[in-house]
Amino acid sequence: MRMLLKVEMNTESSNDLIRQGAVQGLMEEALGRIRPEAAYFTVENGCRTGYFFFDLAETSDMPAIAEPFFMRLGAKVHYSPVMNPEELAKGLGQISGRG
Repeated sequence: MRMLLKVEMNTESSNDLIRQGAVQGLMEEALGRIRPEAAYFTVENGCRTGYFFFDLAETSDMPAIAEPFFMRLGAKVHYSPVMNPEELAKGLGQISGRG
């Protein structure tokens, strides 16, 4: 299932990792683990925030993906299922003519 993973990093925790030179490694590990089709970084709610679009093969993979962000960055993590345009069209096609 295609997912959006939003990681809103705690400023103090991420500052500490940046000072230690460890944020780059954490992000490389995360990108290697989830192999996103796209990854973007910005600021949201005054916090460093990452958006990762990836295929979640098994829901049991969710803890292994999220825990490094929780434990090392004090992050708020949110998963959302998402669709690309083709998947949206397919889904809408399943309801056409109903209602």
